[in-house]
Amino acid sequence: MGTCVSTSRSTCSSKSSGEPVTPPCLGIGFCGQKRTKRTFSDHLVTFQHLPSIPNRVFTNGKSRTSCIFTQQGRKGINQDAMIVWEDFMSEDVTFCGVFDGHGPHGHLVARKVRDALPVKLQSLLNSSQSRQSGPGQTCFMGNSKKSDVGDLDKDGSVEDKLSSLWREAFLKSYKAMDKELKSHPNLDCFCSGSTAITIVKQGSNLFMGYIGDSRAIMGSRDSNDSMVAVQLTVDLKPDLPREAERIKRCKGRVFALQDEPEVPRVWLPFDDAPGLAMARAFGDFCLKEYGVISIPEFSHRTLTDKDQFIVLASDGVWDVLSNDEVVEIISSAPTRASAARILVDSAAREWKLKYPTSKSG
Repeated sequence: MGTCVSTSRSTCSSKSSGEPVTPPCLGIGFCGQKRTKRTFSDHLVTFQHLPSIPNRVFTNGKSRTSCIFTQQGRKGINQDAMIVWEDFMSEDVTFCGVFDGHGPHGHLVARKVRDALPVKLQSLLNSSQSRQSGPGQTCFMGNSKKSDVGDLDKDGSVEDKLSSLWREAFLKSYKAMDKELKSHPNLDCFCSGSTAITIVKQGSNLFMGYIGDSRAIMGSRDSNDSMVAVQLTVDLKPDLPREAERIKRCKGRVFALQDEPEVPRVWLPFDDAPGLAMARAFGDFCLKEYGVISIPEFSHRTLTDKDQFIVLASDGVWDVLSNDEVVEIISSAPTRASAARILVDSAAREWKLKYPTSKSG
C-alpha cells in the first residue's frame, strides 16, 4: 500500500487527473473558487458524521493534494487501511494515515483506527485550543503569520507552542484509541492489532506520530537540485536496542525464527506465541504486559521549498523497495493520480521476483 502527499505550497489550476505533471508530482493549493476561511472548531465531527465529510478519502483514488492506493496480496484479506483528510481543522491542514493490520482481525482493527483516531485527535486539539487560546484566537490556522497570532506564549515561539500542543494531542489520542480497542465489545484485539503512521501538514509544519513498522519518507531536492530520499520515521521493530530493552525488562522475549532470521519477533515469556514483528502497535493485548506499547513516537519538521512530496506506506512496500527506489518511482510517475498505484504495482512485482513462493506479494 502507498500514499503519496505533496508538500509543494504552490497554487494550482483545475486539471484532469490524466494530465502529465513534473515533480513535485502533486501540486497542493486551492483550485477553483476561493472559499471562506474556516477555523478548527468548524470541523469538529463525530464518528456518525464521517461518511458525509467532504475532502476525506479512504479508498483508492486522489484528492487535491494526494493520491492513495492499496491492493490485496496473495495471502488473503487486505488488512491495510488508509486515509487522507484535507481541510482537517482548517483549509491549510491535511491529515494522512496508513494503518497495517495483523492477526485474525487485523483488518477490522486497522479500519477502526482509521475511522476513530483522526476524530480523537481533533477532539483533543479542540480541548487544547479552548484551554490555551483566548476569545477570537486560534493556534491552529496554518496560514497565520507569527505577527498575526500574537503573544501566544511569551516563554517560547509559536512553532514551539504548536509542537507542544500536537505532541500532547498525538500521545493522548493514541492512548485513547488503544483504550477504546481494549473495551470494544465486538472487536477481538487480544492477538490482533495494527500499525499506525499519522502525519499532519499544517502550512510549512509537519507533525508526525507513529507506531509499528510502517514508514514515511520525503522526496526532497539537494543542493545540486537532485531528488533524494529523506526518511521521516523509524521502523519500530523489536530488535531496536531501546525497544528490545523495554520488552525484555517486561519479561517478553525477542528472537527470530530459524527459517526467517532477518525478522525479529516478540514472544510471550511462557509460550512461543504470538511472534509479533513490531515493538509498538494498537491492540495485541496479549503482549501489552510484556513490553509492547501503543505510545507513539512524535516528531516535528519544518518543510522548505526543496521538499517535494511525502510517501506513507506499509511494510509491503519497504520490504522490497528502498527509500531511494520509492522516491524515483514517485517522482517519475506520469500523472498526479497514478503515483501511489504505480508504487504499489512496483512493489508487487518486486515481491514476485524476490519471493516467488511467498504469499505476501
